[in-house]
Amino acid sequence: MTEAASPDVTSNMPGPRRKWRPSLSLVVFLVLASVLSLPLFSLYFLKIYQNQLIQQTESELIAQSAALSAVFQREVETSIPPTITLGTKVPPPPQQPPDEPYQPIWPKLELAEESILPPRPEARAPAAPADPAFTALGARMMPDLVATQYVTLAGFRLLDPNGIVIAGRQEVGLSLAHLEEVAAALQGRFAAILRVRISKHDQPSLYSMSRGTGMRVFTAMPVIVRDQVAGVVYASRTPSNVFIYLYEQRAKVVLAILSMIVPTLLIGVLFHRTITEPMRELNERSNLIGKGDRNALGPLKRHGTSEFARLAQSFLDMARRLNARSSFISTFATHVSHELKSPLTSIQGAAELLRDDIDAPAPAMSDQDRRKFLDNIVADADRLAKISTRLRDFARAENPIALGAAKLSAAITGLRAAFPSLEIRASGELDTPMRISEENAAIIFANLADNAARHGSTTLDLAATRQGNLLRVKIGDNGEGVSPNNRTQIFDSFFTTRRDSGGTGMGLAIVRAMLDAHGGAIRLLDTKEGTAFELTIPLADAPPG
Repeated sequence: MTEAASPDVTSNMPGPRRKWRPSLSLVVFLVLASVLSLPLFSLYFLKIYQNQLIQQTESELIAQSAALSAVFQREVETSIPPTITLGTKVPPPPQQPPDEPYQPIWPKLELAEESILPPRPEARAPAAPADPAFTALGARMMPDLVATQYVTLAGFRLLDPNGIVIAGRQEVGLSLAHLEEVAAALQGRFAAILRVRISKHDQPSLYSMSRGTGMRVFTAMPVIVRDQVAGVVYASRTPSNVFIYLYEQRAKVVLAILSMIVPTLLIGVLFHRTITEPMRELNERSNLIGKGDRNALGPLKRHGTSEFARLAQSFLDMARRLNARSSFISTFATHVSHELKSPLTSIQGAAELLRDDIDAPAPAMSDQDRRKFLDNIVADADRLAKISTRLRDFARAENPIALGAAKLSAAITGLRAAFPSLEIRASGELDTPMRISEENAAIIFANLADNAARHGSTTLDLAATRQGNLLRVKIGDNGEGVSPNNRTQIFDSFFTTRRDSGGTGMGLAIVRAMLDAHGGAIRLLDTKEGTAFELTIPLADAPPG
C-alpha cells in the first residue's frame, strides 16, 4: 500500500459529560443582583445613618437650647426693666388642649447637597452697642454656658433682641443679626441649618479627627418674653463622625465586611469558572485552530453553563468540519491542476499531431503510429475519468453524509466482485451494523482494496472486533508495504508512488475524510510484511459523538 499518518486523535473525540449546569441567564442574574446590591446597600445605609447623626445632633442642640432659653427667659423677666425695649412682637402660641400641653420642636435637617450652606460668615460690628442690662445678663449666664459646653462639646452664644452677642467664649459685643438663621430667630421662629465646617486645627489631632466631618449644625432658638423676642440662644455643634463610630464598632464592622467580601469572592469565582474561563479557553482554542493545531479541537477543560457547553461543543464540531473541508479545498486547489495537466497535455499533443498529419498534402504517419496516438488519447481520457470519479468521492466525503446501517459482510461481497485478483479473507463480527451508509462503506473499502492491488498484493485480510460503541476493523495485505519515508504522507491528497500506473493519490485521503465525516478514524499499523490499517467506525446504535 502507500502510507500512514499518525493516528487521528480528533476524529472520535468524546463530547462533554452530560450533567446539569446552570443556565447563563441565571448566572448573570445572580451575579448582577448580588454585586449591585452590595454598593447600593452600603450607600443607602451610610446616608441614612449620617442623616440620623445630623438629626440627633440637631435634637440635642434643641434640648440644650431649650434649657438655656428657660434660664434666659427667667433672667429677662427678673432683671430686665419693662422700660427696656425688646425685639419683634410675635403672636401668642395657639391654645393647646389640656391633655396635650407640649409644643415640641422636631429635628428636620436632611443631608443633601442643596441644604448645606457655605461656612458661617464672620460677626460684624453692631450699629449700636448692646444695652448694659443685657450685657450684665450675659455676664451672669456666662458660667452656665461654659459649663454646658464642656459637657456637650457644643458652642453657645446668647444674643440680645438686636442680634448682638452678650455671652459666649468669642465674638462678645459683635453682631450676628446678618446670619439667616439668627434673622429668623429674631422674628420669633426657630431655625436650624447645615453649614460647611471650617476646622480650627492646623495639624491633625485625635480631637480634630473625632470631629472631622465637613459639616456643622447651627440652631437659633428665640427667647420669648411678654410676646416679644427678648433674645436668641445660638448653638452649634459638629455631628458625630460616622467613620469614628465605625472604628469604635470595628469588631462588628470587620465581621460585616467579611460577610460581604466572602460572598463577593464566591460570586467572582463562580463567574470566572462558569463564564470567563471557558470563554477565554474557547478564544484561545479558536486562535490555535486558526493556526492549524488539530489538538485544539478537543473538548474544553471546563464548560461552565449548559448554554456555554453546547455552544463550545457546536463550535468545536464546526471547527472540525471546517478544518477537514479547508484541507480538502487547499489540497484540491494545489494539486488538481497538476493532476489534470499531464493527461490533458498528452491528449492535446496527440490530437494536434493527428490533425497535422491529416491536413498534410502527403500524410506521413503510418497506421501503427496513428493507433499509438489514439491509444494514448484513450488512456489519458480514462485517467481523467478516474481522477474525476475520485474527486467526486473526495468531495462527497467532505460534505454532509447520509447515515445508514451498513454491514461489513455486504461490503466484502462487493469487494470480491470488484477485485477478483485479490483473495479476500474476512473474520470476526462482520454482520455488526455500522453507522454509515452502504454506498459510503463501499467507497472506503474499495479504495483500500484498490490501494492494495496497485502495490502488488494478492491477499486482503479483514478482521472485525466490536469494542464498546465502535467496530474496529483491521485490514492487511501482503504487498510492498510502506517505506519509512512515506509513512507521514500516505493520507495526503494526491500523494502516490504509482502515478505511472494510473494512481491518483486520492484513495487513502478519501478513506480518512469519509471516516472523519462519520466520526471514525484510520491509522497505519506497524507490520513486518505488507501494509496494515486499523479502522474505527461507530456502531449504528451508538449515540452521535
